[in-house]
Amino acid sequence: HPSVNVVSILSLPLPELSRKLRDGSLPPDHVFYAYVGKALQIATETNCITEFLQESETQVRRAKLMEKQGLLYGVPVSIKDSIDCQGHDSTLGFIKNLNKPAAEDSVVVQVLKRQGAIPFVKTNVPQSLISYDCKNLIFGQTRNPLLYTRTPGGSSGGEGALVGGGGSILGIGTDVGGSLRFPAAFCGICAIKPTGNRLSKRGIMSGVVGQKAVAAAVGPLAKDVESLALCLRALLSEDMFSLDSTVPPLPFNEEVYSSTKPLRIGYYETDFFTMPSPAMRRAVCETKQLLEEAGHTLVPFELTNVDYVIFNYCVRGMFADGGSSFVKKFKGEMERGSTGLFFWLAKAPHWLKTPLSWIAKPFVPRFSSIIRSMKENTVDEVWSLHHEIEDFCHQFIAQWKKLNLDVMLCPMLGPALGIGYPAKLSVAVSYTMLYNALDFPAGVVPVTLATDEDEEELKGYKGYYQDWWDRTLAKAFRGGVGMPVAVQCVALPWQEELCLRFMKEVETL
Repeated sequence: HPSVNVVSILSLPLPELSRKLRDGSLPPDHVFYAYVGKALQIATETNCITEFLQESETQVRRAKLMEKQGLLYGVPVSIKDSIDCQGHDSTLGFIKNLNKPAAEDSVVVQVLKRQGAIPFVKTNVPQSLISYDCKNLIFGQTRNPLLYTRTPGGSSGGEGALVGGGGSILGIGTDVGGSLRFPAAFCGICAIKPTGNRLSKRGIMSGVVGQKAVAAAVGPLAKDVESLALCLRALLSEDMFSLDSTVPPLPFNEEVYSSTKPLRIGYYETDFFTMPSPAMRRAVCETKQLLEEAGHTLVPFELTNVDYVIFNYCVRGMFADGGSSFVKKFKGEMERGSTGLFFWLAKAPHWLKTPLSWIAKPFVPRFSSIIRSMKENTVDEVWSLHHEIEDFCHQFIAQWKKLNLDVMLCPMLGPALGIGYPAKLSVAVSYTMLYNALDFPAGVVPVTLATDEDEEELKGYKGYYQDWWDRTLAKAFRGGVGMPVAVQCVALPWQEELCLRFMKEVETL
């Protein structure tokens, strides 16, 4: 339509766009088709969309007649493949899940629609979701919109690419080890992983069903923090609490989000397990300095035993059945590319794992630990593992409270790795997965770009173990000059609003 200024529509930040839609100065169909056009362009470039939700066109026509206008009235929203939309597949990248349309919308999608939002596309994921790349045999490889040779991250990789490329103003994804935070950090946008049960997970397919050791969460991705806050305001409504009574009825706390009192912020530059790239370290240091100059107090936080957490809580917790349910998912599938190591270990017989773990120990101690963690546990062992994770969480909180912290500033893996590297580098999820094991809210904000100096410094990158993984990670970071690098902002459980407030602070500075 000649009178529609697509460029100006696409340049509006979400809070402003939704205001204009609500006050009637922008018709919903103009906004909708502006985003459909842009999404098509980004999908052609990055291969991030799996399906166009045809019924969205009817919704737009209906929106014009709607009286009651929700907080997201007329806003087009993209939805990750694993989140049920009625009449559409949630494939998880598995061929066997094709042509099995969902019977109804997931609770999150129902609430979005009640708030006036228009889910318009579904986006790509890695096969099984247990990966931070974004590739499967059905839809192929998704690329990073900022540099096509890099991964967009995963498992909400299609969301990262689409929102990062400007083809969607708000996306909904999930996170069980960093699956919202990787795509946001790699594609230069923001995301928040809430506490596991703050938003409903009804109607959302998961990579490993039923495991309780590592908490999964649903959350939004967007260009800026204010948009994430608007999304949570909309989702944390009576509608969600009545559609899913297992979600605590905690509405969005405006007072905490809009507070301006100085914060007491813990921080660390490394977890002593995955050596940060020079750009990651710099991102934390520069952010720390700006926060101090703005009047906040920064307190060093000492992380210990992250290796134990990763192997004993995360890997062992996710695969407490020895990986048998994970292997079952792949039955009849032609490829198991991006999860090669876990798949292979889950299939290996128990008698082989023990000697293999001993042989590997002197050469690749971390590989040896992963083999040991991938064993089948008795019920008794699983219960004591859950008890141990609870204890660890309380100890972590005690250390946090002893320092009297409000929030924590942490590194986030970056810049984006080359395509194919995540499959070889499962150990690099340590910075994000820690907060799934703890079940703390954690968000990501881009703060800088990788520089030539960072690239130069990478030449000296050795890693803490100096094993094959460390050498591979050094290669994976290479060539990332000009790519965004983010930091992670963390708060205590159920304090999403404080987490967002801190993210806003970082973003502003």
